[in-house]
Amino acid sequence: MPRSIDSLTGSDWFGYFARIVLTSMFWTSGLAKLLDFDAGIAEMAHFGLEPAPFFNVAVALTQLFGSAFIIANRLTWLGAGMLAVFTALTIPIAHAFWTMEEPMRTLEFYFVAEHVTVIGALMVVAWKASHPDVMNTVAAAK
Repeated sequence: MPRSIDSLTGSDWFGYFARIVLTSMFWTSGLAKLLDFDAGIAEMAHFGLEPAPFFNVAVALTQLFGSAFIIANRLTWLGAGMLAVFTALTIPIAHAFWTMEEPMRTLEFYFVAEHVTVIGALMVVAWKASHPDVMNTVAAAK
């Protein structure tokens, strides 16, 4: 890897920014659920999650705490696990494409594929947090 790219991606600010970007869909959703509580309740009720106020708070806290753990790079594995499990649970609750007719079936399938990709990214975050020197060891071996 060119030295300039290595310097950029190896910097603390790059890691911090990357963690903010990775978790942005979660912490923005969590904030929205708390700032517009009625809309969050309506969303939970729409998906059959009752009592809706409880689920709205639980989802918001999961999204906010999971994101905060990753962004702060503290208990990163826990934050990544929280968000990965949450994302996996949204598939049968909100994106059950296998129960839908076309064209919604294909659209929801793509949402599921994106969710699986996000879960994979969170798995990489947990792995990297648990093994911070793995990439350095690989690079040194070359």
